[in-house]
Formats: sequence, C-alpha cells, structure tokens
Amino acid sequence: MSTTARAAKAPDTRGPIRKLLTSFGFQILAALVLGIAAGLIARQLGATADTPNGLSATLDTIGSSYVTLLRAAVVPLIFTAIVASISNLRRVQNAARLAGQTLLWFAITAFIAVTIGIVLGLVIQPGSKAGDGLEPGDPYTVGTWWNFLLGLIPQNFLGIGVNTQVDLEAGSATSSVSFNILQVIVVAVAVGIAALKAGRKAEPFLAFTESLLKVIQRVLWWIIRIAPIGTFGLIGAAVVKYGWEKLAALGWFAIAIYIGLALVLFVVYPILVKTHGLSIKQYFSGVWPAVQLAFVSRSSIGTLPLTERVTERNLGVPRSYASFAVPFGATTKMDGCAAIYPAIAAIFVAQFFGIELNIVQYLLIVLVSVVGSAATAGTTGATVMLTLTLSTLGLPLEGVGLLLAIDPILDMGRTAVNVAGQALVPTIVAKREGILDEELYNAPRAGLPFADDSADDAADEAGEADAGEPGAVSDKDPEPVGAR
Repeated sequence: MSTTARAAKAPDTRGPIRKLLTSFGFQILAALVLGIAAGLIARQLGATADTPNGLSATLDTIGSSYVTLLRAAVVPLIFTAIVASISNLRRVQNAARLAGQTLLWFAITAFIAVTIGIVLGLVIQPGSKAGDGLEPGDPYTVGTWWNFLLGLIPQNFLGIGVNTQVDLEAGSATSSVSFNILQVIVVAVAVGIAALKAGRKAEPFLAFTESLLKVIQRVLWWIIRIAPIGTFGLIGAAVVKYGWEKLAALGWFAIAIYIGLALVLFVVYPILVKTHGLSIKQYFSGVWPAVQLAFVSRSSIGTLPLTERVTERNLGVPRSYASFAVPFGATTKMDGCAAIYPAIAAIFVAQFFGIELNIVQYLLIVLVSVVGSAATAGTTGATVMLTLTLSTLGLPLEGVGLLLAIDPILDMGRTAVNVAGQALVPTIVAKREGILDEELYNAPRAGLPFADDSADDAADEAGEADAGEPGAVSDKDPEPVGAR
C-alpha cells in the first residue's frame, strides 16, 4: 500500500458547542430541518407548485442556484480530471486491471440491487395495490438503445448544446445551455490518450491540465462549503412543490422503492465493506456528506465534485484512480435509478395493466439494469432508464405517466444510493488491489466533512496551494499506483 506524508495537525481547541455548530454534518441536518419548516410555512401561506409565493420562490431560487453552481463546474472538472488521470497511466502498472475491476464491481452491485428490486416487486405487489385516480400518460422522454449509442458521438468538443424555447404569446425566447456528460467523457478520454501518444511534446499541456484541475477543485471546495445553504433551499422547495399527499395512491409503490433502497444502502453495502476488512462506521461517516447532498440535489452529476472529494479525502482512494472511477461511476453506477427503481416500476406497470411477466422478461430486467445504466447519464430523474426497460420488455410506455407524480420524492432516495455506490466501488477495488490508504480511511472525522480538514483550512489561510492538503492522497506516491 502506498504511504503518504501528512502534515502535523494542530490540536483542536474548540469547545463542544463550537465543534457542533461548525460540524458539516450538523449544518446539513440543521439545513434539512429548517428547509422542511420553511417549506411547510410556505404551503400554509398558500404556496403550491403552480402558484408560488415570495417564500417559496426564494427557496426555489436558492436551491436551483446552488445546483447550477455545482453543474457549472462539472464539465471542466470531468474533462481535466480524466485527462490528468489518463496522463498518470505512465506510472500505473496495471491500469487495465483497475478499469476491469471497476466495471466488474459496478456489474456485481447492480445485479444484487436489481435482484432485490424484482423480489420486492413480486412480494409487495405494488401494482395490484395501486389506489384510485391514476391515469396512464405518455412519458416526456423515451430511452432506446439506439439513442444511447448515438449519444456517445460528440456533437462538439465538449458535448455542449443550447436549447431555445420560444413563447409565441409573450413574443420572447429563452435559451439554456446543456451538456451530455457521456460525450464529455468520450472527448476527455480521446484527448488524454492522444496526449500520451504525443509524448514529450504534450508535457506542457498535461502540466497545464493538472494545474487547472487543482484550481477547479479549490473552487469546487468553496462551493461545497456553502452546501447547507443550498440544502435549505432545495428541501424547502421540494416540500412546497411535492408535499406528501401524492403518495396516497402510490403508497405501496413508494414503500417498495424505499425498502429496496434501504436494503442496498444499509445491508448490501455494509456487507461488502465488512467482507473487505474495512470499517462500516468509517465508510458511512466518510461518504455521508455526499449522500446528504445527493438526497436533496437529486443529481449524481451535481454531487460529483463532493463524491470525488470524499472518495479521495475520507475513504483513502488514490487520486489518480478516483479521478477516473468516480466520474465514470457518476454516469454508469446507478443502483437506485437504474436497478431497484426500473425493476420495481416495470413490475408495477405489468401488474397495473394485468400483464403477466415470464422468466425471460425478468432476465431482461436484470440485463438492462446491469448493462444499460449509463443511459441515465447522472441527471435528475430515471425516466430514460424506465422507458428503456419498458420498451425492452414490450410493456406500455403509458405506464410511466402513472409514476411521474411522485418521481421527485423517490428520486431523492434513489440518488443518495447512487452516490453511495459510486464511492463504494472505487474503495473496494482500491482495497483489493492494495492501493487503499487505510490510515486515511480510518482517520477520525471529528464532525468535519473531510479528514484533517482543519489543517487544510489552515493551509488555505497561509496561501499554500494543494501542497497544504494533508488529507489528500499525494500524486507523488513512492510506488506506482496499482503496484501490489
């Protein structure tokens, strides 16, 4: 295992009250409670999803602005992180093995999750217990294997597009910028490989990319620091928009989904952690900041900067490997959205329409979940994956409309499980390959979002660059990454 020199950490002289108030976990929980309270107050004042008032509009603006900040940094983060990680292949002895192990464990955990989803769908029978008032409706987007394959072809250098909507009545037009994260990854991989092939002439470019990556990571850390503010707005806006009354007709479906999510997060993942000789408590305390943000933001891509940071800084995965595995997982590792949810939802739709599934169709559910999760692309919602599953099984796509009413409520839990898995697999693979920094994995958290975080802040104040990040795994490991 690689070793990392760490700066001496000054003794913590804060009192217990100050420790609690400055704890990142406490701040997130407090923001959740305050956000729920603010959302309920806004609803009492007459706010709804269609008729917002001043308070609900403020909550929505705060939450959406925070997610926009995170998403704005995603493209440069992924591009520079992947190019830099590929450049590190020059000193990685078994990069192909690491990539293969990552894909294998993505598939193993997806298989376990989809199996749990199928069993719960058959046992709970949510489609047979659906309440009144449900009406089928066409999905707003449909996923197909053909569209997924075409989506891998970059439309421009970074897969960035502009969507324009014209309001004929108002005589105005609004434009929004979007990006295809899979295309970003394809471009970044191609550029990284080309830089390796270019040899010495590409050294200035690679040095610039690594330097730019560190700058972006610093900016992202500032954004993550204000996560409690974003959490307050996001959860408050969610309470106003969705409430809980819509759960009545789909209560058993929601129960089945959350039981499945809980089994994966609190049973399957801990078993995998324990069987690899790691502490379950340290895993949860390490990954929890990202899980909390994923729950309220409903976006694996939006949470990606924090997921990557906790994977490196708390779970001890080397940066040169984490910078590849975590962004890759954010687009393809979806145990919540692409395994549990489509399995139970497909069974729900079949039961609702009185269609009996055969063993081949159940096997197709497993196949689609294991190999097709990249179709979700880490964005909010799982409609693309669900329609891909339904179309593969030959089930009516109108069934998607039955579930859209409570999708945002379910998406919170799904995304939290997605992110927990995206950090888990690199940790397991790093442990199996002997490159996990177990000293950092087992370091005390002390209520901080990252191990040795106070020392990192002191480095910032001293004007030191990333050399002052004592909690990070050094890019200058004394032995090649991947060496046994």
